[in-house]
This record gives sequence, C-alpha cells and structure tokens, in this order.
Amino acid sequence: MKSVLSASWCRRAAVSRRATVEGDLAATPILDWKHPRVLGLVAEVQDGSAGTDRDLLVTAHRLIATRVRPVYAMNEKQPVSRTLLLERGSCSQRLALLEAVARACGIASRVRGLLVDGRFWYSRFPRLRALIPHQVILAWPEFLLDGQWVSVSELFGDLDTLQKGGGFANAGGETLFDAVARTAVDWDGLTCSSCDLSGYVLADLGYFNSRDVLFSTHGQTLCLPVRVTADVIMSRRAA
Repeated sequence: MKSVLSASWCRRAAVSRRATVEGDLAATPILDWKHPRVLGLVAEVQDGSAGTDRDLLVTAHRLIATRVRPVYAMNEKQPVSRTLLLERGSCSQRLALLEAVARACGIASRVRGLLVDGRFWYSRFPRLRALIPHQVILAWPEFLLDGQWVSVSELFGDLDTLQKGGGFANAGGETLFDAVARTAVDWDGLTCSSCDLSGYVLADLGYFNSRDVLFSTHGQTLCLPVRVTADVIMSRRAA
C-alpha cells in the first residue's frame, strides 16, 4: 500500500515519537560488536582518533569507507562481523557497521525508519527500473553525542553547511553512506535545495532502538525468496 503522507506530516510525527526511543548500547544479531573481528576494527578506530565522540565516528566512517567496498547487497539482517569478513557491503550494511562501532565505544545509537519511493534509485539503475521495488525500507542511524541525538546526515557538519557540497545524485560509485561526508542528505526538506530528498519519503516509520527491531517490525524490502536470489547476483556488483 502506497502512502501519500506529506513530508511535513512525517516531520511532525517523527518529532512526536522521537522522545520515546532512548537508543541503546547493546550488541544485537545485526550489530554484533562483541565479535572479535568488529572489536579489532574498534581498536583501530580508537587508535586513530584522540578527539571527541564525533571525531571517533568520523574516523570510523572513513575507515569503513576504505575497508568495505560498496556493493548492492540485499540482506538487511546480515551481521556486521560478516560484512567485515566479506570486505563488501551495501550502504545499509556499512551504516550498520558504523552503528556497531559507536555502540562498542559507548555511544548509543538508534535508527529512524523511512519508507522511500523506489524512484529514488531510478538514476542508478536506468535499464532495470522495472525490477526496483516501489517502496524501500531505509534504516537511518542517529547517535547520542553530548546528550543530543545527531543524525548520520549531520555527522560531518550541519545541513546548511553541507548543502554547499551539492546534491546527492544517487548515481555512479557514491552511495548514501559516502555522500554524508561531503553533502547534505536531507530527508525532511530542511535545506530547500538540491539536497532536499523529502519528496521521496512516502512515510516516516518512526524511531527504533535498533535496526533489528525496525526490520523485525516492518520486514525487509524484498520477500525472502526474491531477496536470496537477488543477493547472490547483486552482492558482488560494485556500486
């Protein structure tokens, strides 16, 4: 069922639900940060960052971008330890790895669930538009920094400053994971610029203590048989 909720309604609903979700530090089946492989990455991040919690996450983001190459994997529930083992992952899987590092370092995380129009990915797959789902569930992380929740969209700076980097075209080798380091990824229409992606948001699903809860509640974008088949093909295809 396709939602026709406006972006402004989504923002109001998100604010009303935000206070009830405190986030968490716990390891989960997806965010299995107690795995030795993940702890090894955490140690590297901590060695490379001597600043604030935000500095630590920026260091982690840059290290993940270097270590885990972007592909079109489909399994949202893949443990981050496996993503590290494979040294490749989707945008969502790389974001999950960033969350896992945050939790291992004592920085609480949570996710905002967004239902995004499949047309958002048309420019990336111009010849495969018929195969793109009409709706895609996106887990967008937030981190508790200095007592305030900060979206991954603003990890590298505020949206007003980042929008000077130009909009995200969703084409070529740059994914959403990479884009947050150079430009505003604005799901709420706050920038009134080419960075405004709110027109693709069909519904705001609210906030969840973990992406595990989000996908357990709303399911993954593709049903299991289709997802398994697609993952075999797409999980090795470079973004």
